[in-house]
Amino acid sequence: MTEELREKYAALQEILRRLGSVAVAFSAGVDSTFLTYAAHETLGERMMAFTAQSDFVPQRDVDDAAAFCAEHGIPHAIVPFPILTVPHVQENPSDRCYFCKYALFQRMKEVASAHGLAEVVDGSNLDDDGDYRPGHKALKELGIHSPLHDAGLRKQDIRDLSQAFGLPTWNKPSFACLASRFPYGEKLTPEGLTRVNAAEEFLIAHGFTQFRVRDHENGTIARIEIPPKEIPRLAASPLREAVTEKLHALGYRYITLDLQGYRTGAMNEVLR
Repeated sequence: MTEELREKYAALQEILRRLGSVAVAFSAGVDSTFLTYAAHETLGERMMAFTAQSDFVPQRDVDDAAAFCAEHGIPHAIVPFPILTVPHVQENPSDRCYFCKYALFQRMKEVASAHGLAEVVDGSNLDDDGDYRPGHKALKELGIHSPLHDAGLRKQDIRDLSQAFGLPTWNKPSFACLASRFPYGEKLTPEGLTRVNAAEEFLIAHGFTQFRVRDHENGTIARIEIPPKEIPRLAASPLREAVTEKLHALGYRYITLDLQGYRTGAMNEVLR
């Protein structure tokens, strides 16, 4: 670990100590896993991890969160959250993330208070400033703290520190909620979210780790994004036929492979 990383980690711990006690919004991703670990190392019993269980979250992430906390002795609660009942969310406007984050973190604050925890923290970092993220407005309005951001940590810092501490997520690919697979303005349904999750689970089962299956035209078109170097493998038989057959069975009529390859925030490109 470099001296710079030691200093940033020390700054993170000092921020957490000043907060006193915290509830960590824990999705089992790279950032929130590191923050959960750091909060437990720093605050011990004065912290707890909370994982939302909703139609937007693959069950594998909920299971991973529970397993991580059990392994490290971290207090953990799974919070059921009926996200599609939140006003405006199902209509999927371009600022959907604002309404989703506001309702979710308002609920997190209620649960944290019930457990006697002073603050709610999330895993936003400095690199999150560079994309369209209306959910950040909700976090600010609710007074949610982002200790990784405040400590000056970037994504690579978090990966490097996670590796140094032996966390299994240090090289885990980044994933966004399942709602990000749908174009703004197309209504979100339990059936559509289940369909796109099943398509992505199939890719996981066939060895892909970084990808998105984007759902277009209300489930008519599946647009697969994978890193360009992996396109030849997916495009070749027999994997191409297997993926096509599976996605047809899920209800997609046309199966497409995006030649630009995987990229975060692809659905935001139309906003620019």
